[in-house]
This record gives sequence, structure tokens and C-alpha cells, in this order.
Amino acid sequence: MKYVSFYRPDSKEISLGRLDGEKVVELVSSEGKGTDLKTALSMDVLNTLIDGDTFNREEIKLLPVVVDPGKILCVGLNYDSHRKEAGREEKEHPAIFIRYADSLIAHGDPIIRPLVSTKLDYEGELALVIGKAGRNIPEEDALDHVTGYACFNDASIRDWQKHNIQFTPGKNFPGTGAFGPYLITPDEVGKLEEQRVITRLNDEVLQDQPISDMIWPIPTLINYISTFTPLSPGDVIVTGTPGGVGFKRTPPIWMSPGDVVEVSVGTIGTLINPIQDEVVD
Repeated sequence: MKYVSFYRPDSKEISLGRLDGEKVVELVSSEGKGTDLKTALSMDVLNTLIDGDTFNREEIKLLPVVVDPGKILCVGLNYDSHRKEAGREEKEHPAIFIRYADSLIAHGDPIIRPLVSTKLDYEGELALVIGKAGRNIPEEDALDHVTGYACFNDASIRDWQKHNIQFTPGKNFPGTGAFGPYLITPDEVGKLEEQRVITRLNDEVLQDQPISDMIWPIPTLINYISTFTPLSPGDVIVTGTPGGVGFKRTPPIWMSPGDVVEVSVGTIGTLINPIQDEVVD
């Protein structure tokens, strides 16, 4: 199943739907009431929803896969190729940082280059969404807590990221966390470890690495993260980017207005976003 979050043509209330070819079928309760993905997961009603209205894809406005996740936990330096290009030493535990929900955008929305910087970089990644709450989740049970996967672009303002040792400022500018285009359930993915994270900028491949190359695989990440914070339905874990980021190239490659960036993750899908400059009213 492929789930999308969207606005109906006649409403600004968040709706949840499933993709049916080029159609979006809204999912509603037996009483005909719509919902959003986070609520459906939290109430454990996702599998009880029924088909409602059907829309052409061009009629609706896509939203980030989870519009308002309680937690977005991002993993840094989870591919050795990226660790080496960043000049970081090997660590026993993963680097975790936080992204805020109000930085998220959908497939097709512009990634925004802020007025304060021109150093806008791409980071193609695999994201997962938690479907079942848990704390201290054993690695052998971890994948039972995943409701699905999506593409993510952890676009980064590199100079702000480097102001100090914390990543937070450069990872949370508005309009920089692209998340979509849909959530795909694990049964439709096939062998997850065989999928490749590929990032293209203006059709040029700049990142390409299999998920199997992660230093800390997904069960390890879920176990580690759930030890220091409880995971809830709708929470998002962004699993890290491969080598090939723009700021480590010679010369550096920065995303600029007019560019188009694509993040593909095998059978999971392709996330496409243009680049625009920030506009201040």
C-alpha cells in the first residue's frame, strides 16, 4: 500500500489517502470521517479505514508523508563513505540530531534557500515511520514497529550547521526537509537492504549507495533511539546520507534557484523538489 497525506480540492483539512495508479482514494472511517496518518496510526485504525472520494493526482495538494510528527530523529554519518569525506573518526554509537516538523515540505514543493546563506546542500536519505509505540525495543522486534518507508532530502545550510559543534541550526531552516512523495508499506518494498539511495541534481547522479552499507542498520537505530526516548506512532527516523554531498566536492556543489533535486530509493519511490530563494514579504 502507498499512503499519501494531502489537501482535498475543497478543503484545507489534512486528509489521508492511498494511491491507486494515478488516482488518490481518500481513506475514511465507516462513518465517512477523514483522518490524518499520525492519528490513524495512534488510534490503530489504519487498517479499518474504507475508501471514500477519489481524486486525480493533479487535483490534490500533496503534504509531507507525516504532517506533524511528534519526533523527527535524524542519523548523522551512517555511511562510511560520508563519515570519511566529512573527516570524522569512527564511533561506537550513532550521531543523532533533531529536525523540527515545521521544516518539512512535500514532494513537488520548493526547497528554500534562505536569504542568510548560499550554501544549500542536498542529502538523499531513507526515512521510516513508526507505526507501533515502544521503549527499549529489542533489535529482533524493531521492524515490527515500522509502518512504512519514504524518501527524504535532509537539505542542509552548511555554514549554519558549522557555526558550532551542534547540527541543529543548519538542519532546521523552513522549507528544507523534503519528505515524500508517499509512505510505502514494507510488504511492497522487497529486500530493503538491496535498495539504493540515489540523489540527482539536474539529472546528474551525485550520490548512489545501497542501504546495506549503513554502519548502523535500521534495527540497531530503533533499539538505540528507543532506549533514550520512547517512540510513538507517526514518529520519523531519517537514517543517514551516503557519501557525495556537495560541500565535500572540489569545487563545492551548492543548490541554487532553478535547480531540481531528486532522491530515489529503489522501489520506495522518487522525491522531486525544485530550488527557490526565500521571499520575504
